[in-house]
Amino acid sequence: MAHFTIRLVLNSIRIFFTALLLTLTSCLAYAADWQRVRLGTGAESYEFPVYANHDLKSNLKGIREIVLIIHGINRNGDDYFAAGQTLLKQSGRNEAEILLLVPNYPGITDLAKGFERMPLWNNREWSGGLDAQENPFALSSFKVLDDLLLKVTEKENFPEVTTVTLAGHSAGGQLVQRYAVLNQVDEEIRGRSMDLRYVVANPSSFLYFNTLRPVERSFKEFPAEQCPAFNNYRYGLQDIIPYAKGKTGQELFKRYAYRNVVYLMGGADTDPDHKYLDKSCAAAAQGSTRLSRAQAYIRYERLLAGRSTKINHLAYEVQGIGHQQEKIFGSTCGMTILFQHHPLKGTDSAICQPYLF
Repeated sequence: MAHFTIRLVLNSIRIFFTALLLTLTSCLAYAADWQRVRLGTGAESYEFPVYANHDLKSNLKGIREIVLIIHGINRNGDDYFAAGQTLLKQSGRNEAEILLLVPNYPGITDLAKGFERMPLWNNREWSGGLDAQENPFALSSFKVLDDLLLKVTEKENFPEVTTVTLAGHSAGGQLVQRYAVLNQVDEEIRGRSMDLRYVVANPSSFLYFNTLRPVERSFKEFPAEQCPAFNNYRYGLQDIIPYAKGKTGQELFKRYAYRNVVYLMGGADTDPDHKYLDKSCAAAAQGSTRLSRAQAYIRYERLLAGRSTKINHLAYEVQGIGHQQEKIFGSTCGMTILFQHHPLKGTDSAICQPYLF
C-alpha cells in the first residue's frame, strides 16, 4: 500500500511538472514566434503576422491594456517585440493584464519567411499607408491597423480594456504620425469607452497640413521651385492616398489636434547623414535632422492652433539618446506612456525633458 501511495505521488508530481513545462514552453513560443491573425471581413479577409505575448486564440477577457508597437524600416518585428517584452517586465506591471502586440509588415523580399498569401509591401511604402503590392485586393497599411485595432477593442472579447496605445519608432513613427492624422476609427474606438493614444518616436518626416515650412524658428511659404515634390503625400496633402481623401488640411488638423498624441524625440538624434534618415528634398524642407524636424513640427502645430484650437498633444526630449528605439521607449517618459507606470527602481532609464508647445 505504501509503495502504491509513493508511486501515485510520484506520478502526480511528474504530471504537474510536465504540465508546467508545457505551459512554459507555450509561453516561450509566444515570446519568439509570430502568430497569424485573420483580419477584414468576407471576401476581403486576410491573414497578417503579429507578435504577441499571449496566445491570440485564447480567452483574453482579463486583458486591461493593449500596447501595439510598430517596427522600423527593416521590418524587424521580432526585435521590437523582444525589446517590448523587456520593457514590460521593467515596468513592473502585471503581464497577464497587458496585451503586447507587434504587427510585422512583410515586404516583397520577405515572401520566403512564411508570409505566403499575405499582403506584401514594396520597400518603404507600408510606412506611408500605401497599398500592398501583392494581394488579391488593394489594401492600405493603414487599413491593416484599422482592422487590427477594431478587432482588439471588441467589447465582447476584451470587456476590461480601457487603454490602447499605438507606438512607432523611426519608419514606424512615420506610420503612426500619419495614421493618427488620417484614420477614421479613432472616434469609434473611443466610443467604446477606450482611450486610444498615439506615440510618435524619432520619425524622419511629418505630414504637413499646408505649404508652410520651417525657416529658422518661424514658418514661410516654401518655394516650390526648390523642390517641386515638397508637398506631395507623405510630406504634405497633395496627391494624397485614396484611404485618406475627403477632408481639407484645416479639417484634418482640428481632428488631429483633439487626438491623444505624444511625441518622443531623441535629444542626440542629430546626425544629418544617418543612414536611415530621409534625405529627399521634401524631407529636408522640414529640417536637417530628426530632432530639428520634430521640434519644428511641434512649433508648427502651435502656429496652426492659434488661440482657438486646443492641442491634446505632449512632447518630450529624451536626453542623450539617439536613434535607439529600446532606449527611447525605455526612458522614464517612454515607460510611463507605454505602460502607465514608472520603471522599476534600478532600471537604467534615460531622463526626459518636456518640450513645451
